[in-house]
Amino acid sequence: QVQLVESGGGLVQAGGSLRLSCVSSGRTFSRNAVGWFRQAPGKEREFVAVINWSGSDTIYGDSMKGRFTISRDRSKNTVYLQMNSLKPEDSAVYYCAVRDNIYGGDWGSWGQGTQVTVSS
Repeated sequence: QVQLVESGGGLVQAGGSLRLSCVSSGRTFSRNAVGWFRQAPGKEREFVAVINWSGSDTIYGDSMKGRFTISRDRSKNTVYLQMNSLKPEDSAVYYCAVRDNIYGGDWGSWGQGTQVTVSS
């Protein structure tokens, strides 16, 4: 079973950067698409980005395009989310999850999340 652990969150000023990590313990997720989502208090969970199993294909949410970059290091069983030009509205708990295919399927194996807070 894939078990995901997110890390790298913290407090940063607007305009700053953070890099989040999603590591798989247990079974490797090397053959899975891995996605990032976020949820702010009182708001719906929002799609951030997804990367396919090989790292050759990515999809981003509209408000993240040009600022966030998702990547993966299969040798380290880790997926990263590089977040630049952060805005206060990016503040949320960020989660990673997996599914079989980048374009469809059910998300599962959600991590516990990592808090990102962007101050103005």
